[in-house]
Amino acid sequence: MDYINIVRQLSRRDFMKAGGMTVLGLAFGGCAKNPVTGENQFMLVSEEQEIQMDRKASPQQLSNDYGPTQDLVLNEYVSGVGTSLSDQSHRPQMPYSYRVVNANYVNAYAFPGGTIACTRGIMLEIDNEAELSALLGHEIGHVNARHTAARMSSQTVIGTLAGVGGAAVGATYGGTWGALAGGLGGLGAGLLLASYSRDDERQADSLGMEYMTRAQYNPDGMIGLMEMLNEQHDREPSSVEIMFATHPMSSERLATARKQAVNKYMGAGEYAIYRERYMDNTAELRKIGPAIKEMQDAEKLGGQKKYDEAEEKMQSALKKVPNDYTGLLLMAKLQMAQKKYEDALPYAMEARRIYPDEAQASQLSGVLLIQSKQYSQAHDNFEAYDKALPGNPYSNFFKGYSQEGMGNREEAAREYYKFLQQVRQGDQAGHAYQRLIDWGYIKGEVRPVRDPMSYLG
Repeated sequence: MDYINIVRQLSRRDFMKAGGMTVLGLAFGGCAKNPVTGENQFMLVSEEQEIQMDRKASPQQLSNDYGPTQDLVLNEYVSGVGTSLSDQSHRPQMPYSYRVVNANYVNAYAFPGGTIACTRGIMLEIDNEAELSALLGHEIGHVNARHTAARMSSQTVIGTLAGVGGAAVGATYGGTWGALAGGLGGLGAGLLLASYSRDDERQADSLGMEYMTRAQYNPDGMIGLMEMLNEQHDREPSSVEIMFATHPMSSERLATARKQAVNKYMGAGEYAIYRERYMDNTAELRKIGPAIKEMQDAEKLGGQKKYDEAEEKMQSALKKVPNDYTGLLLMAKLQMAQKKYEDALPYAMEARRIYPDEAQASQLSGVLLIQSKQYSQAHDNFEAYDKALPGNPYSNFFKGYSQEGMGNREEAAREYYKFLQQVRQGDQAGHAYQRLIDWGYIKGEVRPVRDPMSYLG
C-alpha cells in the first residue's frame, strides 16, 4: 500500500493518533510455576514472549557494544563453557547464545531469552575458567529464575522496546560523548537490562554456584570473581560502575559465596579451576590488553570532556592496535564530540572496512557523511546498516534525511512516515513531522524545528 497516499488523507489530529509504538499484548492476571523454586508466581510474560523480546532487543545491544569479537577461538571457547552450564540448568530448553563483545567496560549481562554477553573488559580481569563459569552461571541464573519477566510482570509493564537513544549499558560516561559511545539511536534495552534487586542477585549467585559445580568447576571461581569485582570497585569505581548499576554488589554476597563453598559445596573443592586453559584461549585478547586499558582511560577522559588527553590516549592505543574496530569507532566518536566531523570520518570508514558485518560503523559513517553533505554515500551506509541490523526506526529517519538531501522528496517522505510510526518525540521526530507538513502530505501548523543533527554537539 502506498504510504504517501495514506499520509495525504490524514489530518494533524489523525496523524498523531495513528501508528505508535508496538506493544506486546498481554492478558491481565496470570500465574506460572517458577522453574527454579517450583512455586506459583505472578507472571504476565510467557516464555515465548521472553524469547521474542530477547530477539528484538539483544542485537541492538550487542552492536552498541561494538559487536561480537572477531576472535572466533575466544567466542567458541566462551560458548562452550556457557553451554556446559546451561545444559545443567533448570531451563536447558532455552535458546542460549554466548558472546564476547568488543566493549571495553567491565560487565556481563543476560537477556530473558538466553542471550548472554560478557565484555572484553571483564574477560581481561578474569583469571581462570572457573571464574568465567561463575560469571556465566550467574547470568544463566537470572534467565532461569525469570527475574526480568517477574519484574516486568510486577510493574505490569510489557511495552515497546523502541526507545530514544542508546541502550542502557552501552553509554558509560554520560553527556554527548556517552550518547555517542552508546549508539546513535536504537532499540532501547533499558527495560530488559534494568538493575536487578539484591534478592535477585543473591539467587543468581546461588544458582551460578549450583550450575558451575554441577559442571565440575571449583566453587572458588565464584569467590575469585567477587573478590576481583570488589577490588576493582575499591581501586577504580568507574571501571565497574555499569556492572554495579545492573548487578548490585555487596560484601555480604562475597561472604555468602565463601560460606557456601566451604559448607554446601565442600566436595566440589576437588574440581579444577583451569587457569592454563583460560590463559591459552584468551591469549590473543591479552596481547592487546595494554591498548584496551588506554581506551578505557580515553573513554573516562572523554566523559570528563578532557578531549586532548583522551585523544592522546586513543592515538597511543591505535598505534598498538591500528585495526581494532572498537578503537577506530571510539576515535571517530571522540572527534565527533569535538565537532571535528571531517577528522572523524576516516576512522569510521576504516572501522566499517575492518568489520563489514557489524552495523555500528555503517551507521556512524552515514551520520558523518550527512555532515559533509555526501547524501548518496550516506544513504548507502544506512542501507547497509539496515541490512545488518533491521528494525531500528532511526534507520528510516536517516535514510529519509539522506533522500531529502538528494532532493528526493517523495522517497524522503516515505522514510519519515515509517519512522514516525514508531518514534513520536525528539528532534528527529519533529523534523520528520514538519517536513510532511511543509511538503503538503499532512495538514498541520508550521512550527520552528531544531536541527535534528544537533545532538552531535
